Amino acid sequence: MDVGVIGTGIMGRNHVRVYSELKAANSVWVYDLDTKVARDVAEQNNVNYASSMAELLRSVDAVSLCVPTPYHCSTAKEVLAAGVHMLVEKPICLTAAEGAGLIESIPDGCVVGVGHIERFNPIIPEIKRIIKDPLYVEINRHNPASARVTGSSVVEDLMIHDIDIVFNALFGSEYTVNACGSFDVCGALFNFGETPVYLSASRKASKKIRLIRIEEEDFTIEGDFMNQEVYVYRKPEHYHQEAERYVQENITEKVMVGKVEPLRTELLTFIECARTGTPFPVTPEQAVENVRICEEITGTMRI
Repeated sequence: MDVGVIGTGIMGRNHVRVYSELKAANSVWVYDLDTKVARDVAEQNNVNYASSMAELLRSVDAVSLCVPTPYHCSTAKEVLAAGVHMLVEKPICLTAAEGAGLIESIPDGCVVGVGHIERFNPIIPEIKRIIKDPLYVEINRHNPASARVTGSSVVEDLMIHDIDIVFNALFGSEYTVNACGSFDVCGALFNFGETPVYLSASRKASKKIRLIRIEEEDFTIEGDFMNQEVYVYRKPEHYHQEAERYVQENITEKVMVGKVEPLRTELLTFIECARTGTPFPVTPEQAVENVRICEEITGTMRI
């Protein structure tokens, strides 16, 4: 299958790099409004350069859309009008309303997915296999300041990853939410019945953090998205007193996780879905709902 990448920012370059390494991609094309940068990226990865959007869309069966978020909707509609399968980097659109309008323009037989990359992190299926009856869930996603992000709050930029995981990989039921924070820092407390789920996101951190913790009656799960490691701490109900302190001895299990680059898994999945005409695991409907929840959170905070 012939594939293309529209946009040569950080994520676009990563898509080009991974596509160029995949045997499932017969040929790879690159297009960007900045023709010099696009040509340089194509040369660096030994792939093809398209001088126009029309040339790209004539040359490929499927594309990754990696342009800035404000241009997702208009560019995506141009791709769909050409009948080309499409993977849109998250978020699907700038607003949930735009996303709903985009869904209406998807032609029959056209596969459209959204790049919520953490859904393809190998720790997620392992955690989903282990959890039974969560009492408390916490996910922390903190970044140092970056010049890469402009215009989006930390909710649409970072927290949206964990919103997708919580609603589409772990829970997905009715909820209530309260949030507080600012443009660059946010904490959101969801309640799924009697289970509190706390998400924190920051672009003011001095250390990059990507952690999930789930507490159950008999064990605690800790996962690291970056290192792709999962630990389970079990209580053997054994306590003893040491120097007037109560000490609890836990059994620690390290879960075997097959470490992979999530983007590679995501793009392989997209190519296979486009080739077979099957739905991509992250659907446009799910992605629009993720944006809607982001809007609910930022509305609560009045960002």
